[in-house]
Formats: sequence, structure tokens, C-alpha cells
Amino acid sequence: MKYTQIKQQKLYEKVAEALHGMIRSGQLKPGDKLDSVQQLAENFQVGRSAIREALSALRAMGLVEMKQGEGTYIKQFSPDQIAFPLSTAILMNKKDVTNLLEVRKIIESGTAASASQNRSEANLQAMEAALQEMKLASGNEELGEKADLAFHLAIAEASQNQLLSSLLHHVSELMQETMKETRRLWLYSKQTTTEKLYEEHKKIYEAIVRGNDEEARETMLEHLENVEVILSEYIQGIVVNEE
Repeated sequence: MKYTQIKQQKLYEKVAEALHGMIRSGQLKPGDKLDSVQQLAENFQVGRSAIREALSALRAMGLVEMKQGEGTYIKQFSPDQIAFPLSTAILMNKKDVTNLLEVRKIIESGTAASASQNRSEANLQAMEAALQEMKLASGNEELGEKADLAFHLAIAEASQNQLLSSLLHHVSELMQETMKETRRLWLYSKQTTTEKLYEEHKKIYEAIVRGNDEEARETMLEHLENVEVILSEYIQGIVVNEE
């Protein structure tokens, strides 16, 4: 009979596990200040080095933060925590990029619908400003892409949902990091494509102005599906050339 080996835990791992359990159960809440290292060492009956290592492990997990001269606190949740490093974009292959485009369609169509119901006048002004920049960017690929991104992020802000806004911001950055200059040149180098993109964005804006959530959802989805076709053709071209 084969038995599974039992790994002996180090002291700091046991302390970290105990503190982790207290956070999960709600005994320790976001914003709570932990006892000093000395006090924790006495409470757990371990050395101070084990406490320091345990706190370092919890910090690496994003559960605690150490403030210079103040002590250690349980972290507050931040929408930014749902993001992962942009540096991982270089690991993405064709299938990953396709999946990323699908994520955009799912998130942004719902975001546009939410924005149509929750937008403020300031949000509409931000969208309109981005549209104007897009219209004036004819022949300027870099400006066109920046205006495009600003428009989509303005819609995310208009949803009044910080999680949505943070997630969309990260997905957009990841998309840019993955495609780099190629996306910009492919999408904005052709006059007909630039004009078409502007008209698609304008339709989304008008639906949001009218407060029509279904129309906002549908026009955003249609726009992103068109972008997906363009980028898929470009990605396919890269694969063919590489082969």
C-alpha cells in the first residue's frame, strides 16, 4: 500500500495559516491593525522571526500591508486586485488573443448597457470629447488608438461600477500590450476603416445618450465583433507568414 507523505510545516507557515483563517472567518477585518511582532510572538508562542516570515507570506498574498512606523494592517479590497501583470502578455498565443477578444465582447456589451442607465452629464462629455478626438485623428494612428481607448474607458466609468471600470481598463491594456504597434497600424492606417470605426462608436454613444440599454448593448457587441473580424484576419496573416 502506498501512503502519501505528510509534509512537516514550518512554524511561520502555521502562523500564516492561523492568521489566514482569522481573516477568512472575519475575526480580522479589512483595516484592522495587527498586534506588534512582539505581541504576536507571545500570543502564538513562537519567535519573532517566525512572525516576520508569516507576515511577509501574507503580504505576498496581498492580504496585509506594512506601513512604515505604523504597523501591519489587513488590506482593504481594491478593484485593481483582479488584474494580473501586463508582462504576461508576451506569453499569449493566437488562441489566447481570441479568448481575450471574447472577454471584451462579454464585458463591454454589458458595460455599455449599464452606462446607458447610470451615466452622468460629465460621463457623456468625456465620451463626446473622445469621439471628437477620433474624428480629428484621421491618418494619425497613435491618436486614433488613444481616442478609441479613451471612449471605451469613459463608458466603463459611466457604469459607476469601479470593478467593471478596473477590469475593462486592464483588459484594454492587455490587448494593447499583446498586439503592440501592429493593432494600431492595422486598425487605423486605412481611411475607410477609420471612418467605419468612428461611425460605430458614434452609434454606441447615441444609444447611451438615449438611455436605451438594449440598443447600447447591441451596438457595442456589433462594433466589437467587427473589430474581432479585422484583428482575426490580421492574426491569421501573421500565422500564414510565419509558416
